[in-house]
Amino acid sequence: MSNPTRSARSPAAADHERVSWMGAALREAEKGAAAGEIPVGAVVVSPEGKILSRAHNRPVTANDPTAHAEILALRGAGRRTGNYRLPGCRLVVTLEPCPMCAGAAVVARVAEIIYGTPDPKGGAVSTLYRIASDPRLNHRAAVTSGILAEECASLLTTFFRSRRSVPRS
Repeated sequence: MSNPTRSARSPAAADHERVSWMGAALREAEKGAAAGEIPVGAVVVSPEGKILSRAHNRPVTANDPTAHAEILALRGAGRRTGNYRLPGCRLVVTLEPCPMCAGAAVVARVAEIIYGTPDPKGGAVSTLYRIASDPRLNHRAAVTSGILAEECASLLTTFFRSRRSVPRS
């Protein structure tokens, strides 16, 4: 398996790219929040560093429990590349992927999963499970966490705080 974190570029350049990609994912998460969805955003980045697809959570508006930002972004990248496998691509997401999304990233053969903030209740690449690095599976992805973590966590905290302050009927 190739290691996408090793390259001729300096580590600082690679971090700058990851911050830029996460910024795009955060903008998607903000769109989701504006639509009443849990604010999670994702982008899929080509091996050359170009964003192939962007998405935000849509389970509520689409009445689809699988319409997580990661799944929608992977689908978009698959359509754009004409391939269900995305070797060398990176999945960048504001919140640590759940088991479904981590599994989809492994099936898609992404090279790296980059996420902002951990999910202590459902995280499946570092927190509760380690699906992306499980040696029993036929593919593993590198994992990079903590990119714009404070911004990603703040967006979620603000969203849930506002939901709790609204009286339920």
